Amino acid sequence: MTPEKKADPSPKPPSQPSPAPTGARKSWTPKSPIDVVLDQIRKQEKKVAELQQELDGEKVSLNKLLQAKKVLQS
Repeated sequence: MTPEKKADPSPKPPSQPSPAPTGARKSWTPKSPIDVVLDQIRKQEKKVAELQQELDGEKVSLNKLLQAKKVLQS
């Protein structure tokens, strides 16, 4: 009779990437409230600019469709 193989009762945890060497990390420097607000303003301006470009593209598409509608109705 052949002995049965026993399953490992404790599965291995998923392998995690090795931690970065301590010399490669920058030390944390707290931002002043002014810097935080300025960063938020920059992010919001960037988001608004992206949305404006998207809106402009949608307006062009709408104008094309409205022109096609005029042609179809005539």
